[in-house]
Amino acid sequence: MNDVVIIGNGPAAHRLAERLRHHGHEAGLTLLGEEPEPAYHRTLLPHYAAGSLARASLHLPPVPGARVHLGTVVTAIDRERQRVYAYRHGVETVHRYDTLVLATGARPDVPDVPGLREPGGGPAPGVTTLRTTADCDRMNGGSVVVLGGEPLGVEAASALAARGNGVTLVCPGAHPLHDRVDDVCGGMLTARLEAAGVTVLGAATAVRRTPGHLELSDGTTLSADTVVLCAGVTPDTRLARAAGLDVGAGIVVDDRLRTSDPSIHALGDCAQFDGQTLIGISGAHEQADTLARILTGRPAVHRRVPRILRVRSRAADLSCIGSPADFDRPGTRQITLTDRTRLRYARVAVRDEHVTAAVLFGVPQAIATIGMLHRSDRRLPGDLLGLLLDLPPRPASDSAGASADPVVCLCNHVTRQRLHRAWQDGARTVPALASGTRATTGCGGCGQAVEELCGQWARGTRDLVEETCPALSS
Repeated sequence: MNDVVIIGNGPAAHRLAERLRHHGHEAGLTLLGEEPEPAYHRTLLPHYAAGSLARASLHLPPVPGARVHLGTVVTAIDRERQRVYAYRHGVETVHRYDTLVLATGARPDVPDVPGLREPGGGPAPGVTTLRTTADCDRMNGGSVVVLGGEPLGVEAASALAARGNGVTLVCPGAHPLHDRVDDVCGGMLTARLEAAGVTVLGAATAVRRTPGHLELSDGTTLSADTVVLCAGVTPDTRLARAAGLDVGAGIVVDDRLRTSDPSIHALGDCAQFDGQTLIGISGAHEQADTLARILTGRPAVHRRVPRILRVRSRAADLSCIGSPADFDRPGTRQITLTDRTRLRYARVAVRDEHVTAAVLFGVPQAIATIGMLHRSDRRLPGDLLGLLLDLPPRPASDSAGASADPVVCLCNHVTRQRLHRAWQDGARTVPALASGTRATTGCGGCGQAVEELCGQWARGTRDLVEETCPALSS
């Protein structure tokens, strides 16, 4: 018997527990979560903050047979005795392990700006990060300033504007995601955000906050009942460092996701492999899938995860695959599509008919298809232009055929037809569809689409009842 203890209860820890059970792990499985509620999609927090998703809709389905200790703060790891010490409701608890997994995630950065930070380092009153549901619950007032031009900042600003707040997004670069997209795509992203009610201020940083106001480096003073910090994160390595494990920018792991102690593994935002920390929930899920196979005795090794950024908002649908440097590597050709009228943009780097990097904006089906082709290392279809324009793609030369059934959940390759079959079988809510198909349990980016499909199919059923059986609708 090999008892596994996981420190953490976020999406990566939950995925690992789920896949361990899937692969037949029958021994003890314990998760120690610091938050007082079950595991949930962190990527959907902006939608919860905006009120478009209920709290329960964030929750991930329970893992059969797993012991989950909520509200548990881990204080120390005794590597010699293989014990984890923690406090829950003021009482010390001890957890024995054969294998320990650190899924401690990352801590949001709080800039050292007067008025933003408490003396202890946390956010000041009226200031919040966006890492937990409790952070969302602290957002009050009508005017909101979001600091940070990365995906989380864009998503938060878009969602809060949809709630009716006056929202300003302050970016350190000329436009959001300035280090990942060029001026053309950045301009389209800005236009979409401003059309959605977000004021975008580029090339600016915060210099001082006073109650109700935020001063910027360009001399502007903004009304700010709430300041939302989306200015980056730092891997949480505190427990690992205190336990004497090798730590760099993150907890150093090898290709079996082992730390310098072979009984301890790490994954997700806290881990560092091959000199690189992780970006994105899809990469964390790949690590969880790999580690689950390793811990259940299956042949598997971890390889560097491709960098994929995804912006999920009503205002913009944007995906960045690879890094800017990948566009200029030898033997790479580039295909670019710019549609300024409809605000669509695609830049794809191709080598040997395989996608090596891409920036895709406003082309949702192309985002799903190219992402799938990249992840599975398959050749591009012959009709690349049709793919980028969201026309039905032709089959790739090495595929068995193309499907007219669009992929809704890219992470788990769940198609619209599969979702509809599950809906017809009785899964009439987003959590029910997640449990039955695993849609939305990856990066969470398809949550809005799945919710809209539920509403669409429910309306269609009601319309059919009213048309065929008017008495039932009265």
